[in-house]
Amino acid sequence: MSSQTSEKFQVLRGDVFGGLTAAVVALPLSLAFGVASGLGAVAGLYGAIVVGLLGALLGGSKTQISGPTAPLSVAMAVVFVDYANQDLGKALAIVALAGLIQVLMGALRLGSYMAYTPYAVVSGFTSAVGLIIILVQFLPLLGSEVALGGALKSLRSWPDAVSNVDPSALALGVVTLAVCIFWPERLRRFMPPSVAALLIGTLLAVFWLSDVPTLAEVPAGLPDLEMPELALGDIGAALPPAVTIALLGSINSLLTARVADSLTLQSHEPNRELMGVGFANVLVALVGGVPGAGATSCTVANVRAGGRSRVSGVLCATILLALVLGLGRYADAIPHAVLAGILIKIGFDIIDWRYLTRIRLIPRENVVVLLLTLGLSVISDLVVAVAVGLIAAAMTGARQLERLELDMVVSTPLLDMTFLADDDDDDDDDDDDGGDAFDFDFEMEDPFAARTGLLSLRGSFTVASSTKLFSTIRSDIAEHEVVILDFSQTVFIDDSAALVLGQLVDAAIASETECIVMGLSGLASTSVEALDVLRRVPDDHFVDDMDGARVVARRILL
Repeated sequence: MSSQTSEKFQVLRGDVFGGLTAAVVALPLSLAFGVASGLGAVAGLYGAIVVGLLGALLGGSKTQISGPTAPLSVAMAVVFVDYANQDLGKALAIVALAGLIQVLMGALRLGSYMAYTPYAVVSGFTSAVGLIIILVQFLPLLGSEVALGGALKSLRSWPDAVSNVDPSALALGVVTLAVCIFWPERLRRFMPPSVAALLIGTLLAVFWLSDVPTLAEVPAGLPDLEMPELALGDIGAALPPAVTIALLGSINSLLTARVADSLTLQSHEPNRELMGVGFANVLVALVGGVPGAGATSCTVANVRAGGRSRVSGVLCATILLALVLGLGRYADAIPHAVLAGILIKIGFDIIDWRYLTRIRLIPRENVVVLLLTLGLSVISDLVVAVAVGLIAAAMTGARQLERLELDMVVSTPLLDMTFLADDDDDDDDDDDDGGDAFDFDFEMEDPFAARTGLLSLRGSFTVASSTKLFSTIRSDIAEHEVVILDFSQTVFIDDSAALVLGQLVDAAIASETECIVMGLSGLASTSVEALDVLRRVPDDHFVDDMDGARVVARRILL
């Protein structure tokens, strides 16, 4: 009993340290992400509290810390400016709609399918998010205001910002960035670099460079309820950005949960995670907060500090709530340049350097998807980029799958002298089929003739290969008087491929080639039978194995 008590105490101790550490990491990040989203620093804190608390209680991972993330903050900035026209009520309505979509995805048990998002799309998007953060936050680093409207709008403002640079703001930003980069490794266990940079930069502003732009008045206390506003006629326009936020948040959460699993050797529940974070995003819209997902940096900090249960996540959110209730007025002095320095370091770290530095070794199709997603994210917006990236990835993936599936189609001519000749053991069995007559006929034929062809379809056949399957096989079928369609090693055939098989049978009949269907059963037969594509093949031409096919072929050729 004492050992169990000691073990529980150790778990609780780890959760306390994990929650404290995660809160320390989450504080500057949530402030920075709130600013990056366009909703304000306090909105980032509200998002960290609501999403962090509900994610810990309702989510599918015991150790994951949820809150505002870089991808969602950038996506929220696009939604706020481009889709909501800086109308807070409409922007929050889109967030609430995204949360409902996540809940629906979890209820439909689609969580496991999020892992099928191509990595080229994920890499291109995350790299674009990092680049956008750097481009946007370069302005407050120089002492100018953030230019709402994305990366291109910020780039257009660079010349004015450079010509009117604020030396004090630039000094603070450079110092903050230097602290984030060069903070000693031995001190990271006691204070994360982002927290150290926030404290040092703010103290420098308070006691030395006091003329720099700051956050001004940050509300303290509980947030007021914000009612999302969305007319029925605007739902169609709100749906694409809501779907994008839902997909980004879901992928973000599930990838972070996988990271937590690898560190703790636990396993998360993906569908519960989607429902939990979706419900949290619905509620965060009611308090005017930034939508959230699994925060990788906070989660890793929690796990490494000892967090192993939901207690650490609840404690992290509770600490942030206490800070908002009691210390909100002290956040007024935080300079924008300090948060910009922290965000620029985050943006640099988010860029997928490992993938980009190996771009020469990556298949060309994946490079196209990567660059397309990255480029559209910067010059257009994240919503369009993700949609186009997924479509491009599906098309390139289908092309790669087409090659693999067509490689599994094997056409083999069967020589009459070996395939049609009677075995000694079959002489007595085949008397009724005219075996003697066939032997006589066989002796008169060309011994190198191959009137029968074997067409083996191995593996799976889908819409990816359906367009070329017909042209690839048709010529082989026309070369024979009898063709054996071998499905004995076929795993799956979808509707598109099944319809092509029906066209092949029609083409074979038109060229006076008889078809024998061998080994069609199981999952491979589902679509074929449902669509009745083999209705023109006689019932006695369906066989189980090669011996049965040989008997039918003899009868046909006689």
